[in-house]
Amino acid sequence: MKLKYIPGGICAPTGFTAGATHCGVRPNKKKNDLAIILSDRNADCVSAGLYTTNRVKAAPVQLDMETGRSGHCRAICVNSGIANACTPYGMERALEMQQAAAEALGIPADEVLVGSTGIIGKELNINRIREGIDVVAHNLEHTEDASNEVAHAILTTDTFKKELACRFQVGGRTVTLGGISKGSGMVHPNMGTTLTYLTTDLAITSTMLRQVLKEVCDVTFNRVSIDGEMSTNDSLIILANGLADNEIIDRECRDLDLFREALLDICTRFARMIAKDGEGAKHLVTCTVHGASTEEEAVALAKSVIQSTLTKTAVFANDANWGRIMVAMGYSNIPFNPEHVRIDFVSEAGEITVCRNGVGVDIDEDYASEILGEDEIEIRITIDNGNASATCWGCDITYDYIKLNGNYRK
Repeated sequence: MKLKYIPGGICAPTGFTAGATHCGVRPNKKKNDLAIILSDRNADCVSAGLYTTNRVKAAPVQLDMETGRSGHCRAICVNSGIANACTPYGMERALEMQQAAAEALGIPADEVLVGSTGIIGKELNINRIREGIDVVAHNLEHTEDASNEVAHAILTTDTFKKELACRFQVGGRTVTLGGISKGSGMVHPNMGTTLTYLTTDLAITSTMLRQVLKEVCDVTFNRVSIDGEMSTNDSLIILANGLADNEIIDRECRDLDLFREALLDICTRFARMIAKDGEGAKHLVTCTVHGASTEEEAVALAKSVIQSTLTKTAVFANDANWGRIMVAMGYSNIPFNPEHVRIDFVSEAGEITVCRNGVGVDIDEDYASEILGEDEIEIRITIDNGNASATCWGCDITYDYIKLNGNYRK
């Protein structure tokens, strides 16, 4: 399929507007902390969402899980700076935020989803939220700048915005898919990750939209781990308003396959961005396992490696300490024969085999360090259990991770 990446982010698809402002949730007045995404009121917008499986869920997540059951939401209102989690009035504040957005946008409250990200345990100042909503709702735009502002507004410890849009053909119609994402720390998701908001003008039923979102999430966002911590606020939401005017997708078909392919591509890119932007990280670490019995076993092995603190520190030091990888594989609870393991390190600087048949091989340590010195590296593992493979993404751990999280509330 021909997929073309374009500017515009969440505002690239037909019929979507957005905007952001600083309302005072965050003390830094130069940083926007409130944003709204809205589909055209005249469109039949459908929605789907996936959320954290942490038993401790923030109020906005709990509210969205209930509101989103209808599959017919058209707006998202989100703040950064405070997570609205674990507070006495969390649900009350989330409902007030939803109602304020609905009134300002002139749509029913049950068509509005809300989101929050930031410090857990602090009370959300709903009066500032209301004031900010009124400002944003009257200044929504269908522009590249508007998407850019929203992409920045949802960031917390991220070092760069995560914003993408692409175009492709479905049934002879041009379809656009856009999105923004945030995620840098407390990333170890299941069924969703960080905050990721996607928009598309594809015509599709909410049932099929959720099915494809779940499939894609499982092989992209759910294969990222930065620090082994699962957030209370993880949300992955997509809005589809049908304004591309393609024949509505309501079953498995070629058109659904085309959308699935586009969604997989854009979500893979977001997953890699999140891993690369791990708090304090210097390396994006890709781990690919070949030769597993099943894809699930390959995922478990790869995740065990990218989650290994000792492996992370070795990568930080550009140290080809493959023994730590073997150890991480060994406690994954996946059966394999250590004597049949091969490990390679790969980057733009080259590739090197460091372990063959479960034992180390003589290597040029300086060359190995050069390979591991690149910003993006791959740990390639081969076992002999079968023909399945899988890729997961993570990062190294540095001194800056401790500094950032040690001073997070200061």
